[in-house]
Amino acid sequence: MRKFGYGLDARGYFNDLYGKSLFTQVERYNRAVGKFRRQFGYGGCCLASASGRVELLGNHTDHNGGRVVGCAVDRDIIAAFRPTDNGVIRIRSDKHAEIAFNVAALGNAKGGAGLAQGVVEYLLQAGYAVGGFDAYTHSALPSGAGVSSSAAYETLIATIINNAYNGGKIPLSVMARAGQYAENKYLNKPCGLLDQGSSLAGGISAFDFADGFAYDVIPADNLKIKFALVDTGKSHSDLSHMYASIPAEMFSVARCLGKSRLVEADADEFFASETDLRSKLGDRPVNRAKHFFQENERVDRLVAALSSGNTREIIRLVNQSGDSSMHLLENCSADENDTAIRDAVEYARSCGAGVGARVHGGGFAGTVLCVADESDFPSLYQALCGKYGQGAVLPMRVRSSGALVL
Repeated sequence: MRKFGYGLDARGYFNDLYGKSLFTQVERYNRAVGKFRRQFGYGGCCLASASGRVELLGNHTDHNGGRVVGCAVDRDIIAAFRPTDNGVIRIRSDKHAEIAFNVAALGNAKGGAGLAQGVVEYLLQAGYAVGGFDAYTHSALPSGAGVSSSAAYETLIATIINNAYNGGKIPLSVMARAGQYAENKYLNKPCGLLDQGSSLAGGISAFDFADGFAYDVIPADNLKIKFALVDTGKSHSDLSHMYASIPAEMFSVARCLGKSRLVEADADEFFASETDLRSKLGDRPVNRAKHFFQENERVDRLVAALSSGNTREIIRLVNQSGDSSMHLLENCSADENDTAIRDAVEYARSCGAGVGARVHGGGFAGTVLCVADESDFPSLYQALCGKYGQGAVLPMRVRSSGALVL
């Protein structure tokens, strides 16, 4: 692993991480290295980065073995770090209290400490080497903005351990599961593997969860699209029970079809049995299962559109997926009087024919994803800032590199 004395020395990596070499990133890395040196007393350090992600298609299908398209973005968490020989992991930042624990004496920590311990615990159970390190981190991922800042943090920890103690040989799938394990156990959050997988893989990736964890990075070097997430101002905290109801209801449909997950069921059999299923289970579980089967087909079409650079088709499919989430999955509001997500989707789409918009991530509250061709993006961004305020609009582009130690 390379040692850095100044953040400026990392500039050669910035094209892959941020699309171009930016002076703001030089300043950011310089500050991180300087903070690390002052707080831990070392003369040099290693550098690591793990990105946030957006979910283009596949909303809430991963738990039932579905296909999903995720994308790493050019906003990330970075770490200036150095391995130690005392078995203690210490992580500091400007925004959070210090995390410190011995990898040989894990406890029941919460928050960021719990996520770090969860990753360590899983990797140890999986038979990989784990040792201590000191790290200073800086995040450009706003918490609660729907870009999976927690998953990026987990993959950052796993990436440091992978490179410092395992020669970079831990499979991506194992590191993704380490992050999922941390969220499931220490945050009691029933997340899948998309968030961690997107951050680790980089670029735009098509994931297939039918047989565990498989993915393909989609060649999209010439793709000219940009994203914006719009914060609708509604908190998505304390909504875990609503998220959990989606896979649970899909599972109930699968069981009626004699299967454990919807991916194991035949789509034609489902649609032929739709009336009978509605009489047994009610409308919402069946509508959510219908979303699953139709969303899987859309993912295949989106992969083709992304590979060919067909922006118009990409936007059409994003809008279709958004409509399905709104009307079939029913995850666009926490109650019938909450129209914040619906209103934001409709407003974004009204900004031009070349704009796609949909609920992002878990839904019920939080953010809306907007997709536009690079040429149309400036006017969309200006309109969104005018309506919601600049602080509520987060512009992003595709990041080609996955989580890495520089």
